[in-house]
Amino acid sequence: MKIKLSFRLNGESITLATEPLKRLLDLLRDQLELTGTKEGCGEGECGACAVLIDDRLMNACLVPAAVLEGKNIITIEGYRTTAQFKILKSCFEKAGAVQCGFCTPGMLLAAEALLRQKPKPTAEEVRAGLAGNLCRCTGYNMIVEAVLLAAKEGEGLWSTPVGL
Repeated sequence: MKIKLSFRLNGESITLATEPLKRLLDLLRDQLELTGTKEGCGEGECGACAVLIDDRLMNACLVPAAVLEGKNIITIEGYRTTAQFKILKSCFEKAGAVQCGFCTPGMLLAAEALLRQKPKPTAEEVRAGLAGNLCRCTGYNMIVEAVLLAAKEGEGLWSTPVGL
């Protein structure tokens, strides 16, 4: 049985029919062809599939389609058009916090969610805010440094809406 859903995705209204228990991750990648959201563990432990749903960081592999009605979803594809993304991306590059790139979309969205809650985080708060995202290449010190740098360079930016 399929259900009809309407929600906002990266600033656009979407209406589609799907199975109620289909994962958001599969909807994004297979049905909507947004492949920036990655499947890592499929169990909500790695953060590769991180998205923002109503400004909350969520793992798309754990979100059933049935709960999407009326929600506002932002994936890395939408986020990359924002001023916040440009600052974070630049700071990740400056700090050497990107290597293979598999975890980067989830890390960037986790950093966005953290900086919305704590625009001037400490290193410990950054570590706690990124705790659900795994990186096997870079090492977390450079990622923490990048987020701290972004907080400084983008001061005031995270008090404004994402813009999608």
